[in-house]
Amino acid sequence: MDNLIVSTSPHIHRKESVSYIMWAVVIALIPSGIAGVWIFGIGALWVMLAGVFSALLFEALICRLRGKKVSILDASAILTGLLLSYNLPANVPLWLPVVGSFVAIAVAKQAFGGLGRNIFNPALVGRAFLLAAWPTYMTTFIKPYDSITAATPLALLKEGKALNLGQMNLSYFDFLTGGRGGCIGEVCIVALLIGALYLWVRKIISLHAPFAFITIVALLSWIFSGEALFKGDFIFAVLSGGLILGAFFMATDYVTTPLTAKGQFIFGLGCGLLTFVIRKWGGYPEGVSYSILIMNAFVPLIDRFVRPKRYSP
Repeated sequence: MDNLIVSTSPHIHRKESVSYIMWAVVIALIPSGIAGVWIFGIGALWVMLAGVFSALLFEALICRLRGKKVSILDASAILTGLLLSYNLPANVPLWLPVVGSFVAIAVAKQAFGGLGRNIFNPALVGRAFLLAAWPTYMTTFIKPYDSITAATPLALLKEGKALNLGQMNLSYFDFLTGGRGGCIGEVCIVALLIGALYLWVRKIISLHAPFAFITIVALLSWIFSGEALFKGDFIFAVLSGGLILGAFFMATDYVTTPLTAKGQFIFGLGCGLLTFVIRKWGGYPEGVSYSILIMNAFVPLIDRFVRPKRYSP
């Protein structure tokens, strides 16, 4: 009886731990990282390594300064650095992911009390800071399999330089395999879907938020696109930019998204709506990162009004 531990409900034991979940997501992101290096060259690998190792360093230093246990092996810092790197062009200077990792770890995570207490996705906070501070670096991309700079499909569309895939010399196959300009981890849709399927099969993520996110972007792009958005080409809207990366790997974050399935669906709807609004009427061609961060702020409100049904009298 001395070994009996009485605690508050729920009394459910599962093998999943924070470390288990974080490492699973890191593993799921590996195919996209390999594709990024294959597509953009060895420079993409250095950006990823800079982001990951600097995130680990800042996590360890800040935990030590706060007198907290250094827990870099739980993979949360690794995941933050990796996601931040995936949201960067492959040709950025290596100090950029270092600065981004500092903002992500120190400001967006540790300043709120550490893992589980942050209200905003740390990697996206780091990316938003870098985009505001150094927009030229963050919006200058290199052409796949080349060192020549090239605009992303969304940027070409936003600037009116192309109105269809033919004018961009692209096909849907290019979007699926990474033959387009973009950030390191967002361009190869096939690799991202392999990782997402891995997480779904292992029941690490549910599809409520991703389904709502992608569906609302596709639907609104089809309804309101007109001549300027490929006459309702919702496939382009889904495959371009960072929608797949954001929907499956950042809109499913356990800490910064709602707890219930219904709440996650609402969260995804909000992300999709904001992404479409920013893409169509905003100053930036892409809106995935900002839409997720804005909806992160609404998570407490969503959780408050979307509660599980009580079964007790």
